[in-house]
Parts: sequence; C-alpha cells; structure tokens
Amino acid sequence: QVQLVESGGGLVQPGGSLRLSCAASGSIFRVNTVGWYRQAPGKQRELVAAITSGSITNYADSVKGRFTIARDNTKNTVYLQMNSLKPEDTAVYYCNADVALSSRSSVNAWGQGTQVTVSS
Repeated sequence: QVQLVESGGGLVQPGGSLRLSCAASGSIFRVNTVGWYRQAPGKQRELVAAITSGSITNYADSVKGRFTIARDNTKNTVYLQMNSLKPEDTAVYYCNADVALSSRSSVNAWGQGTQVTVSS
C-alpha cells in the first residue's frame, strides 16, 4: 500500500556532507510524522531526527547542529541534510513514516535503508 524509498547515501570523508531523501508512494492520503533512524554494526537502531506533519522537528543530541530534517509535502518526501559528518555517523539509515491512507486509517512503514560511510 505504501512504499518508502531512501536515497542519497554513500562514502564521504570526515567533515563532508550528504543529503538523504525518503520518498513515499502508494495510496497516500497524508504523510504524518517521519523519522530518520540509523543502525551501526553491533548497535541498536536509534532515532536520529523526526519531523511532524506540521514541521515540528526533534534531533538526537549527537546530531544537533549538524543534521537538518525537512519535508516537501508536495512530493511526499523528507530530507536529512547531514553536515560535518564524523566516522561515528557511519550506519545504515532508515526512514520510518506514519502514513494516513484515509481520514480513518493509517499505516506505519519502513524504507529499505541506505548506507552512509564516513571514512578517510
């Protein structure tokens, strides 16, 4: 019913930048809260940043001041701009979204993930 596709990952040097995109498609009435999560090898998945349908944002302490989450509702797409990247930001990044299929039903969906590697 709903698909989330992440893109924009890759290999970047410390101090560099990447912009991730999460595009939602399918039978969408409205995309509500969207979160970016990451999971490094041997670690639990953690919330990096989230944005509500009203564009209220919150960030993990480890990325505050470096990452910015934003959304384009006309494209059902959420972005994660990542600046001043550090080796510890290396992980698979996933987006998660609460998507309303109608005024009375919704689903929660995950994307397939995109690898971000920060290394010299």
